[in-house]
Amino acid sequence: MSDGERIIQVNIENQMKTAYIDYSMSVIVARALPDARDGMKPVHRRILYAMWDQGILAGRPHKKSARIVGEVLGKYHPHGDTAVYDAMVRMAQDWSMRLPYVDGQGNFGSVDGDGAAAMRYTEARLRKCAEELLNDIEKDTVDMRKNFSEEFDEPTVLPAKIPALLVNGSSGIAVGMATNMAPHNLGEVCDGIIAYIDNNDITIEELMHYIKGPDFPSGCAIYGYDGVRSAFTTGRGRVIMRGDATIEDEGTKPRIIVTSLPYLVGPSELISHTAELVKEGKIDGIANIENLSNKRNGTRIVYELKRDAIPNVVLNKLYQLTALQSSFSINNVALVNGRPETLNLKQLIECYVKHRHEVIIRRAQFELKRPKSVPISSKASSKPSTLSTTSSPPSAPPKALTTPVTPSWNAGLSLKFRPAPSSRCASASSPDWNAKNSRTSSTSFRNRSNICAACSPSIPSRCRSSKTSLPN
Repeated sequence: MSDGERIIQVNIENQMKTAYIDYSMSVIVARALPDARDGMKPVHRRILYAMWDQGILAGRPHKKSARIVGEVLGKYHPHGDTAVYDAMVRMAQDWSMRLPYVDGQGNFGSVDGDGAAAMRYTEARLRKCAEELLNDIEKDTVDMRKNFSEEFDEPTVLPAKIPALLVNGSSGIAVGMATNMAPHNLGEVCDGIIAYIDNNDITIEELMHYIKGPDFPSGCAIYGYDGVRSAFTTGRGRVIMRGDATIEDEGTKPRIIVTSLPYLVGPSELISHTAELVKEGKIDGIANIENLSNKRNGTRIVYELKRDAIPNVVLNKLYQLTALQSSFSINNVALVNGRPETLNLKQLIECYVKHRHEVIIRRAQFELKRPKSVPISSKASSKPSTLSTTSSPPSAPPKALTTPVTPSWNAGLSLKFRPAPSSRCASASSPDWNAKNSRTSSTSFRNRSNICAACSPSIPSRCRSSKTSLPN
C-alpha cells in the first residue's frame, strides 16, 4: 500500500444493500419505466430529441440510422448502440406501436420476429406525430438538464401534445417491478381527456363511455370485458385477445380464414405451432395451412379443412391450443414525480392534463417576456434549443426626404438613390435626366459647366464642385 492510502473497514451486508438500492433506482428511474407525463423512457426521449435537434423531420430526406445512433450515443445516452438502435426500430414498427414515431426506410423487421437490417443500411426520420411531441420545446416549456459530459442540454420531459402513454402504451422490466401498458385509440383518449377537463370529478365508469378499452395495432378483438374494467379501475388486469376468423363453406372443403392476430403474435409462429399440434393429433380436421399475409392486404391465413371436419369445432380448438387466442396482462406502472406508481385510467389522464397545463403556462410566460425583435429558432435550426442573439432591434424608420428621390445606376450596377439636382445645376435641364431610370452615361453631361454637388456621387470624375467644367 502506497503512502497516503488507507483501508476502510465496511460491513459487507450494508455495502451490498446500498449498492443494490442505487442500482435498482437507476434502472427504475433512468431506464425501464416511462414517465407518466410524456410516456417516454429516457432512451426514446433522447432519440426523438436528437433527431429533432438534427432537423431530421417529416417531409425531409431520410438520414442513415448509424448517424442518428451515433448522435444519441455521443451526446445523451452513454450506453450500447444496440439498445439505442433497437429502441428506434421499435418506434418505426406499425405492428408494435399504435402510433409510430419514426418513419423508417429499409428493412425494419417484420411481425414474424425478423430482425431489422444493420444500422448502416437503414434510414429514418421523424413522423408528424413525433414532431407534435416536441413542439414548443424551444419556448422553455420543459426543464432542461446537462448531459453526462456537462456539454449539452437535454429535456427531462417532452411537451407532448399527444397523450403518448395512453395511445402507445409501454413495457419494461425494472428491478423488483415491471410495467406493461396497453395501447388505446387516439380519438377515444382525446374524448376522455376533454371530458375530464370539463369535469374533474368525473368517475372512471363515466370515462369508460369515452375510452372503451385497449386498441391493439394488430386489429384483434377483445374477448370479455372484466379484465378491461379491472385495468381501468385498479391499474391491473388481464385482457383476452382473439384473432378475427370467418368460416367459408362454399366449396367442397370448408375453410377458416384468419384476418387478424393477437398483439405481437406473428403468422409464421402461429402456423408452425399449429402444424406441430396437427402432427401430434391434438387438432383434427385440418388438411392444409396457407399463409397469404403481405404488407398490402395485411394478415390472411387460410386453414383448409377436411370434408368431414366440423369448422366450429376446429376453430374452438385453435382458440384453445394456439396463440390465436392470447392474453395481455396490464400493469400500469409509471413514474410520477420520479417515483413509480400504479395508476388507474383517471390518474393517467390527470397526470397528462397537469403536465399540459404547466407547458401552456410556461409557453405563455415565455412569449410575454420575449422581445418581439428576437425570433424563436425553428425546428429546422441546427440548435433549436437556443435563441438567436445576433439579431439587432429594428432601426427607427427613415425620415422623409425633403427633396424628391430619383434612382441612378453606378458603375457596379447596384441601384442607389440620390436627391434630384438643384434648379441651377446644368444636369437638371439635361434630357437624359428624365430618361427611364436616369441611366446617364459618361457623355450625357459633356459640355456642361454647371454641375451641382448632388451629381458627384453618381458621376465620379465628372464634377467635384458646384462649378467644374467637364472635359470634352
